[in-house]
Formats: sequence, structure tokens, C-alpha cells
Amino acid sequence: HSHWSYEDLKHWSTDYSDCGGTKQSPINVDTAQAIFSPDLRPIQLSGYSLPANKQLKLKNNGHTVVLDLPESLALTGGYAQQYRVAQLHLHWGSPSGPGSEHTVNGRRFAAEIHVVHYNTKYDSFTEAMVNPDGLAVLAAFLEVGHGENQYYHEILEHLPEIQEVGQETLVPGFNIAGLLPANLKFYFHYNGSLTTPPCYQTVKWTIFNQTMLLSHHQMSLLVSTLRSPDDKLLQNNYRPVQNLHGRRVLASFQTTPSVKHSPGSDDSATAEGHSSSFHAGDVLAVLFGVLFAVTALAFLLYIYKHRSQNARLDSPTKSKVIYTAASTENTA
Repeated sequence: HSHWSYEDLKHWSTDYSDCGGTKQSPINVDTAQAIFSPDLRPIQLSGYSLPANKQLKLKNNGHTVVLDLPESLALTGGYAQQYRVAQLHLHWGSPSGPGSEHTVNGRRFAAEIHVVHYNTKYDSFTEAMVNPDGLAVLAAFLEVGHGENQYYHEILEHLPEIQEVGQETLVPGFNIAGLLPANLKFYFHYNGSLTTPPCYQTVKWTIFNQTMLLSHHQMSLLVSTLRSPDDKLLQNNYRPVQNLHGRRVLASFQTTPSVKHSPGSDDSATAEGHSSSFHAGDVLAVLFGVLFAVTALAFLLYIYKHRSQNARLDSPTKSKVIYTAASTENTA
């Protein structure tokens, strides 16, 4: 079942029934429709920093570049259950266009990394991939920026060694966490599938909100080095976005000014969200307004009192009172 291609997308569901399912990936993330869920905790990684003497297998499988990773790497936070890593791979476009699989508000990024994990309750990736809670994939978008990315350099510099399909090479260990954003608190989450055949609908997706930057040279290496089974350049190895079919996309952070929260979560979280934004500015304005009113009232009372006293004394000479209003200083 490895004889499929990105040029033959319409036949995927014929050869692999799950590819025609209602929980397929990738998807377009519409940030206006994403539901804020305070239950989504920061992702936590364990064992991701590997010593240089730990050799990792890098290979061209005809569809992408795959880096096999030791099972000592794990997801220990952000998910209800623990997941251990299996491999990571990349999806990209061509010199003429971007090639991320997921899109955000219709925007496609230059490339995308997937770090694939499987549930520790199963003995192997093969067993886990067919179970509803079997897989968890961390995804991040790649863009062109200034300067070399030292972490991606550890992979990209070896691509010329695996140009042909089936070729493998060994890569010294490095900090795999460097391939992902430094801030793992902000992400989107939804239930989906593998983005390649057999398209099993068993993946819990985490798509980070922060992108990773590669140099122009590095991105060129990625999109113009490997070859496909038909001996062409391996490019545009991404699947088009799939229909949500009513699925909810959750966000670990507020994506719009209006507060949204996942059904079933504590409503106090929403109230607290409104309250915190209210306290930020409006309360200060109210306090200074009240302070001004009190000062003005005190001034009027002072004038009224002294006029009354002066009227009673009926003195031909009155002391000249110079009043200086109290000034309030905004210390916010």
C-alpha cells in the first residue's frame, strides 16, 4: 500500500477507505471560529535534547524526508495521556509556491513539520495508529526569515546524501525541541487523521501558533534536493485541506476580542476573561472619574462654607483666598 502519489489524490479514497472519511486532515483553521478552551494546557516535552553521539536515521521514503527518533522522547504535558515519539517529517511546496498542509484563515505557509507520537498504552506505533486515541502529532509552520536556523541545519545539510528514494544516512543527535516554537502554550487543537494513506482518523492534532524561520538558502535546500519515485524533484508534497464536517477547532488562547469557550467548561472562565479585560482600563477611568467628582464637590463645599462665614462677619476687608485644585496623577 505504498504506491500512492500526490498527483493521484482523487484515488486515495478508492484504495484507502479512511481517506474518504469525515475526520480527515489537514484542515483550514478559521481563527474566528476557533473555540477558546481554558482546559488546553501548555505542551510539555521530555527527553527531546539528544547527545551528538546518538545517531539518528534520516531517509527519503519517496514522499518526504523522515527522521526516526528514539522512544525516549515523549509528550508529558498538554494531553490527558502520555505519548512517545516515533518520527518527524516535513511537507513543502516549490520555488514558486508554499506547501504547508494546514492553512490559517486560508493562508498557506512555506512548509510544515510534523512530529508524530503514539499513545504509550499501545505496544507499538503500528498498533496505536488504528485506535481512536492512538496518535498525537505536533505541527509547526515554517517560513523564510533572516539567518540560518541552527536546528534545521542539522537535518537539511544531510539532504544531498539522500536525494534518491530509499537512501538513508545517519545524523548526529541534537536538541529536537529546537525544531518547534519556544512557546508551546499557544496552539490550535482538533481531532483528525494521518494526511497520507491510509489516512487513519486517529490523530489528535496540535498546531502551534508561532512559526519557525529558515533562511532562504535552507528553504531552497528543502524544496529542491530530494527526488520522487518517478525521478522528478520531490515538491508540493502536501494534501489539500479537508472539510471539517462539523468538527470543533479549539484554541489554547483567545483568538478574537469576543470570548469563546468550549461547551462544558466552567462559565466562570468566560466571566473572568471579561473581568480581566475590564479591569485593565475601564476601572482606572472610573476611579479617576470618581476622584475628580469628589475633589470638585469638596471645592464647592469649601467655597460655600467660606462665603457663608464672610457674609456673617460682614467685614470691610476680606482676606484673598487663592485656591489651588488638587491634581491627580495617573500612575497606571
